[in-house]
Formats: sequence, structure tokens, C-alpha cells
Amino acid sequence: MNLLKINTLKELRESGYVSRSVKEELRENLIKELKNKNTVLEGIIGYEDTVIPDLQTAILSQHNILLLGLRGQAKTRIARLMINLLDEYVPYIEGSELFEDPLNPISWFGHHILEIKGEDTPVAWLHRSERYTEKLATPDVTVADLIGDVDPIKAATLKLTYSDERVIHFGLIPRAHRGIFVINELPDLQARIQVALFNILQEKDIQIRGFKLRLPLDIQFVFTANPEDYTNRGSIVTPLKDRIESQILTHYPRSIDISRKITQQEAKITPSQRTSIEADGLVKDLVEQIAFEARDSEYIDKKSGVSARLTISAYENLISNAERRMLLNGEENTFVRISDFLGVIPAITGKIELVYEGELEGPSKVANILLGKAIKTLMITYFPDPEKLKKAKSINPYADIISWFAAGNTISLIDDLSLGEYKKSLESVPGLKNVIKQFHPRLSDNQKVLLMEFLLHGLAEFSLINKSFLDKGFSFADMFNSLFSQEFEDDEDEDYNDDKGRY
Repeated sequence: MNLLKINTLKELRESGYVSRSVKEELRENLIKELKNKNTVLEGIIGYEDTVIPDLQTAILSQHNILLLGLRGQAKTRIARLMINLLDEYVPYIEGSELFEDPLNPISWFGHHILEIKGEDTPVAWLHRSERYTEKLATPDVTVADLIGDVDPIKAATLKLTYSDERVIHFGLIPRAHRGIFVINELPDLQARIQVALFNILQEKDIQIRGFKLRLPLDIQFVFTANPEDYTNRGSIVTPLKDRIESQILTHYPRSIDISRKITQQEAKITPSQRTSIEADGLVKDLVEQIAFEARDSEYIDKKSGVSARLTISAYENLISNAERRMLLNGEENTFVRISDFLGVIPAITGKIELVYEGELEGPSKVANILLGKAIKTLMITYFPDPEKLKKAKSINPYADIISWFAAGNTISLIDDLSLGEYKKSLESVPGLKNVIKQFHPRLSDNQKVLLMEFLLHGLAEFSLINKSFLDKGFSFADMFNSLFSQEFEDDEDEDYNDDKGRY
């Protein structure tokens, strides 16, 4: 804070201040953090043994960095967190649009003001939060946007010729001098624009039209990109890729636990939702399992990936769907049910890229298929595997449930059911409550009721009972009766000949 009281170049020299490049700042501050065993990238989960060590190595090597990975893998977030490794404040020549170092001016303005004012050159201080620049690469980005161009209005106003350096209007990259510059989705940048970056990365200078201009820019570049074969939009030109010293591969969470931590950290859940809505570990894991199933699904383009934003949005929708039901029923609190996952479908359909087979099925049906697979996967972690029970020929704990449905009974679980109606419907199924008591005796009442519904969905996924989709919920019935009923309805449709109801 004593440095901030320095207002002139003379005071800055007398303070003993030593200039450092951006890469030196990052390197030396990282060394301090590592020695002190501090967390360098706060909030980045799942990369502790993979991405973060590679990133630290690149910073220690003073490299420009390319973060390569599918969407939703925290690439941009990593880049933004790098500003925490910069010095909190750095001095610059007051009035300089390039925030030039008073001890190392690079532009006409910087040299000119030092020549005029000398040791009395005014000094201001720049916070590290202002030393970060980010640009999303789009096909319409021009060289002028990134590097700069001649400004004819400035030339006319100042009565300068076009050969004068002062007529240049600097682009984003020169204005990021002494900071971190990020280009997101680099392959989307046209090849001719990528070529314009060659000199900046290699020679540390820029070229604008016919100017013989050498600005020794001091910038830490961070690029993000999806793998080159992600889409046909473009790719990184080979010479540019060659000039980016470190390429770091990111990845999706490798376990449900890590994925769940990310979702719980990022999901925007209000304090009132947290206090009034109970979300069991089962439903949290089910949200994450949907994403894992999607990444392995034959209906979804694996090159596109399934973003972590899917689970974040899905969890937010899940909580909000339960909250909506609670408000409609005039209840003060509730818990998330499996039927609430109907509200998750919109969060899934907008975040998956379907292949041809998936397009034939439709996004909503694919989303329901993913939910069903996730339920089936988790079913065997909570209850005995129905398929193994068949082979073992042992006593089937689900026999009473299946027999009840086989007798022609059905149950409908509508999304808007009050808590009392919901419990009454589930408890009407003989044997259902007993299975929960047998395998999970120590759970709370809410957890037991949730598991009762989950077990019905699980049995349906193993084709032991039938599950039908309703507008606002699910209906469960006997598998074989449902099949015969469906076939009879199809036959009726074939015999129905005209629009007046005649056969």
C-alpha cells in the first residue's frame, strides 16, 4: 500500500521498484504459492493430479498456453483464475492507453512524455483485475479488432500523415500489454487472422498495414479450443500451434463424487431453497449419472461432449421443480422425488448434440432414455441386481411387488401430488415398504419414501414392471398386461378406416 502513494517516476526509482515481465510475475508468485503449500486455482475440482500440475509447469517455463478440451471443462475459468498470480498493483505512465511501464515505455506516447517531463512523469497504479482481457473468437473478428488499424479521423483531427505512429488505433492485444490475454475457441478464428498472431508470439512485435512498428508487447497468452475434429468450423493453423509452447489437455470429471462436488459448488440454489427442500444423495448422484450415461450414449455426438453445465442446470431445475410443487400444495418444506426429474428434461435437451440415430428418436426421448439408464445403473448400488437374482434362483425380494402389479393393479405418481397423497400411493403397493426396511432400515422417513419410488423406477428399467409416461408424472403397471394392451390398441388402429368412426 506504500507503493500506491508513489505519484512520479522519481519516487518510483527511489523506492527501489524493479520491473518484471508478466511471465516473470506469474512464475515468481507461483513459486511463492507452491512453497507456502497454497491452493493456486481455487474452485477447480478434479484436476489436482492432471491439468493443474501441467499448468504450473507451463507457468514456471514462462510459456504461452493452449487449453484443449471439450466444452464445459473449465478452460475459461482456469484462465480467469490466473490473474490471482499477478502482482496486486503495477505502476504505469498515467494517461497511457497501453498502460506502459514507466521504467520501460514502448509507444510514442510513453517515450514522448518521458522526454518532456522526465523524472516528474506522473505514475498511476493498475490493479490486477484490470490486467485481464478476453475475446471470444468468431468468424467476423478482424485484424483491426485484435491488433489495430489506421484511424483516419485521428489523422485529420491531429493533422498528421498516415505515416505517423500516432494515427494508429490499437486493438485488443496491444491494449492487453502487461496483462493476460485470452482467446476462447481459437479454431473459430479465420486462418488469416491466426496468421496475424505469428509475429506477436514469436517476435513480440506487431505490424499494422505498412507501418514499420515494433512494440515489444509483454503479454501472457492463453488460448482455449475444442479438439480440432470437434466440428467443421475450423482448426488451429499448424504454424500458430507450433508457436504456443504448452498444450494442456482438459477432461471431464472421472468419478461421480468429483462431478457432484462441481455441481454443488456451481449450482445457484437460493438460501430459501436450501432450507425448505431436501435433496438426498441419491438424487444428487442420479443427476451426475445422467451426464456419465450421456457421454457413453450411442445417440450423442462424443466429439461434441457433454458439458458440466448440463448437471448444474439439471440440478437447479430439479430443486426448482420440487419448490414449485411445494408452493402449489401450500407446504412449508418438501424433498426431491424421482418424479421431479421430469423437470430436468429441458436442461438435458438443450445441452446434447445428437447424432443421426438420436435425431430420429428426438431430444426429449433421448433425455428420458438417459434418465432410465442412470436409474438402472444406480439401482444395483442400492438393491440386489434383479438379473443376478434370476440366475441364482434364490428368494426374490421383489416378488410381492411384481405379483401385485401382475394382478392388474396400477399406480400413478403425478408430479403435483401432495406429500400425503404421494406416501399413500406408494404405501398401497404391498411389499414395497418391506424391501426398503430390509435393505435400508436406518434411513429417515423421507428417504424411505424416496427409495420406494426409486425402486419402482428401477424395476421398470429391468423390465419387471411397466412404466408409462404421463403428462405430469409416471404410471406403473404389469409388464405383460401392458404389452397385450398395447398390441390390442395397435390392432384397433389398423381396423379404424375412416374419419367418421366406422370400421
